[in-house]
Amino acid sequence: MRPAALIIPLLLLAIGASTTVQGIDRLRVAYQWKQLDFDWPPDNKDDVRRAFPSYNPADNLPLGLEVGGDRLFVTVPRWRQGVAASLNYIRLNDTRESPPLIPYPSWEAHKYRDDGQPPEIVSPFRMRADRCDRLWVLDTGLSDILGSPEQQSAPSLLVYDLRQDRLLRRYAIPEEQRTPDSLFANLVVEDHSKDCADAHAYLADLGGPGLVVYSWRRDSSWLIKHHYFHPDPMAGEFNVGGVVFHWSDGILGMALQPHDDGYSTLYFHPLTSTAEFSVGTRLLRDPKRADTSEGFHEFRLLGSRGPNGQSSVSFLDPASGVLVYALTNLNAIACWRAGSRYTLQRQGRVYMDNVTMVFPNDIKIDRRGTIYVLSDRLPAFMYNRLDPEDYNYRILTGNLAEAVNGTVCEPPRTTNKDNGALDTRINRLPSSRRNSATAITSCGHSTILLLGAAMALAALTLVDW
Repeated sequence: MRPAALIIPLLLLAIGASTTVQGIDRLRVAYQWKQLDFDWPPDNKDDVRRAFPSYNPADNLPLGLEVGGDRLFVTVPRWRQGVAASLNYIRLNDTRESPPLIPYPSWEAHKYRDDGQPPEIVSPFRMRADRCDRLWVLDTGLSDILGSPEQQSAPSLLVYDLRQDRLLRRYAIPEEQRTPDSLFANLVVEDHSKDCADAHAYLADLGGPGLVVYSWRRDSSWLIKHHYFHPDPMAGEFNVGGVVFHWSDGILGMALQPHDDGYSTLYFHPLTSTAEFSVGTRLLRDPKRADTSEGFHEFRLLGSRGPNGQSSVSFLDPASGVLVYALTNLNAIACWRAGSRYTLQRQGRVYMDNVTMVFPNDIKIDRRGTIYVLSDRLPAFMYNRLDPEDYNYRILTGNLAEAVNGTVCEPPRTTNKDNGALDTRINRLPSSRRNSATAITSCGHSTILLLGAAMALAALTLVDW
């Protein structure tokens, strides 16, 4: 199908969708910051600040989040030299709009030593908390990422005891399982067994690209390679809030759907791609079989999210089977019900906003069904500049069941198959154009259909906004 033939019906559906879809955009902003600040200890505040002489608030941008107990953890990778602590938390009962970040597990864990050795934690991107009260932190080991990158320590998996806030284990990823281009930017943890020692972590290397599987019991890892981990050269252009850039990033988004046999289905996608894939973890846990022709063909292509469907992160709620994912170009969060066909008609819109959801960069859902989303305007931070007088970083939250109500991601008995499909709004008009779209909608759906040919040129421009 030619691109124009696909885009025009998407535009028509987008214009008419606003009067028929209910129960969307039910997330709220819980926290927001113009610039990040830290909880400097009052008794020795000056001493701690002296330990971070390069600290610059403008250099600190949050990227990953996770919920553990009554704490909301936030990573701040060392993008530039002015980052203070790269792993932090805030209390979930903190009602302040812009609470300062509390370094985890302590300030000491983020200090560079007098002999120049790196701190305990260098520069993590994302993390996962498991049911055994462990926090798995994937540390890239990179500093000054956007300046003069330096690999200060090997990419490592750090696992903390959340009950005692102490480091349980550090595992450095072996050299033979990474490349000079490696960037370990995301992980998922499989902890469904009753025995906490049976846990496995799956570490996404978007630069390799590859997938490193780590076994807690064996305290060892192995590398899985597949061409589905690679970027799609046709999906390399991004446009986020008018910032146009080109990325060629491999596997990043991952979500686990647990099964009764102790294994899971891993849903995954490269960042530079519009496709979704899956593979069983029974295969991934068996490196010998995964490296065979038979194992190679157990990887599955599920389908495509369509134009502008590049996605960074995803998370699957095991209680409902709903997979929630970020749409980086569209400033949106969408959903899909695992087990259904992976088509545009089966993708639901959860939240979309050109102010509060600019570049959603992490998603988590806790055991109570609460969803958390972090948006951070990363492209503007990297290629332009952020306004220090504007709110740049946000954490949004809401109830997952309410968030997907009225979409195709609802449980089957209550789903209206024509309600909330993502293909009716995957190229929805930006906020600056919504008033005109609403006016057209008021003319009736028959008028919209007659306007199809006249809107074709406009449709061609919408895929790039």
